[in-house]
Amino acid sequence: MISQHKRAGSATLVGAALLAMMTFVAGSPAMAAAGPAVPQRPADWSTYHGDNERSGVQNGLHPVKTALRQVTSLQLDGAVYASPVVVHGRRIVATENDSVYEFDGNRIVWQKHLGTPVPRSSLPCGNINPLGITSTPAYDPATDTLVVVAEVANPIQHIAFGLNPATGAVRWQRNVDVPGETGIDPAAMQNRAALLVLKGQLYVPYGGLAGDCSAYRGSLVRLDLRAPKTAPLAHFTVPTPREGAIWQGASGPVVEPGGDLLVGVGNGASGEDDPDGPYDFSDSVLKIDPKSMKMVDSYSPATWLQDNAADLDLGSQSPAVVGGHVFIDGKRGVAYVLNRSHLGGIGGEVSQAPLCDSFGGPAVKGSTVYVPCTDGLRAVRINGDGAMTVLWHAASTITGSPVIGAGRIWSLDTKNGILYMLDPATGASLGSVSVGAVNRFATPALYDNSVIVGTLSGVTAFSWK
Repeated sequence: MISQHKRAGSATLVGAALLAMMTFVAGSPAMAAAGPAVPQRPADWSTYHGDNERSGVQNGLHPVKTALRQVTSLQLDGAVYASPVVVHGRRIVATENDSVYEFDGNRIVWQKHLGTPVPRSSLPCGNINPLGITSTPAYDPATDTLVVVAEVANPIQHIAFGLNPATGAVRWQRNVDVPGETGIDPAAMQNRAALLVLKGQLYVPYGGLAGDCSAYRGSLVRLDLRAPKTAPLAHFTVPTPREGAIWQGASGPVVEPGGDLLVGVGNGASGEDDPDGPYDFSDSVLKIDPKSMKMVDSYSPATWLQDNAADLDLGSQSPAVVGGHVFIDGKRGVAYVLNRSHLGGIGGEVSQAPLCDSFGGPAVKGSTVYVPCTDGLRAVRINGDGAMTVLWHAASTITGSPVIGAGRIWSLDTKNGILYMLDPATGASLGSVSVGAVNRFATPALYDNSVIVGTLSGVTAFSWK
């Protein structure tokens, strides 16, 4: 249940000896190795929500004590749907025109155009025009490579590109459409959810286009980044005849502490195409072994069949790891807490309660999950027994996927293009700035006392002291 709440000749000799000893120590390997103090670079933000658990937390930022000052306002060659990333201090964004940029303030450091995006008129349905790079890129530290996936035209396909983050130079490229599966048309598949890089492997999630049209099946494709041009692709596809999207309101697969992957899955054929169809692992949270690419655990609400029929599935939000539990919400407006070590199958949640319709990626700090709700962000504490306590409910227009840092919760009013700073203790607004038009699932990035937001015309950033 949810509840609301450290003689002179002799002295000369001693001084000389001390001076000699100090000279020896200063010239010793230990002292040389220490060298002068080097300022530590701020932590990067190299994937969606900053880390592979998708916590959305950036530590080490100075608390906000001044008004925000705009430091970037750039118009680029297309809309930015992906969340910005920061690699080695380099601020990077990707556009729906299949271009990737590094910027520094209002200066473009490099730009790389990767292909021709797909016009809406060439797609069976959808709501992005043109369709290019939609998912948030991810960084592979083993090869010092930034990976993006671009949808390109003629023919329509999804191409992964490995870029040098310092220059934008293409190191490799590879088609990453789902291999060898029936009932899948690349033109109907969309890589909206963020990419994941884990232990030298790239994971590419797929759902469908807005409108759930044509032949698509929710899938997760794996590419070995040690041999990206030649390694065979592996994949997991949701065992439903159609749909079962892995899109999660643009958030990517979540790596739980045991090393498995958690994904939220949308409505499937059973209950929609087939009103009385068999259980097809849709409207679910699935745990996938990243080595075998097989499903090892699952959860669906007891209402999964009705959820599918009414498009009220869990696929609109990414799962959130909160200690030994997993939190999930979706379109029905009911939140569920699961046992992380055993998700519970059909109807086996630890607790459930009405909460809100949720789209996007929650943020997690300690035992509190910050939930992007269509009627205002909520802070929900997950108690030790798995029960939920609502701590606060923000203003109804603040609906964007939140991030946490500098003593603030950062979340967008995506309809009006306003970025809010909220008090973590109460949810009250502590200030706001206009960022311009953004997409519904726009998510800020935090780096070095600045907040970065992709917009429908480019990118903007604000800093503080």
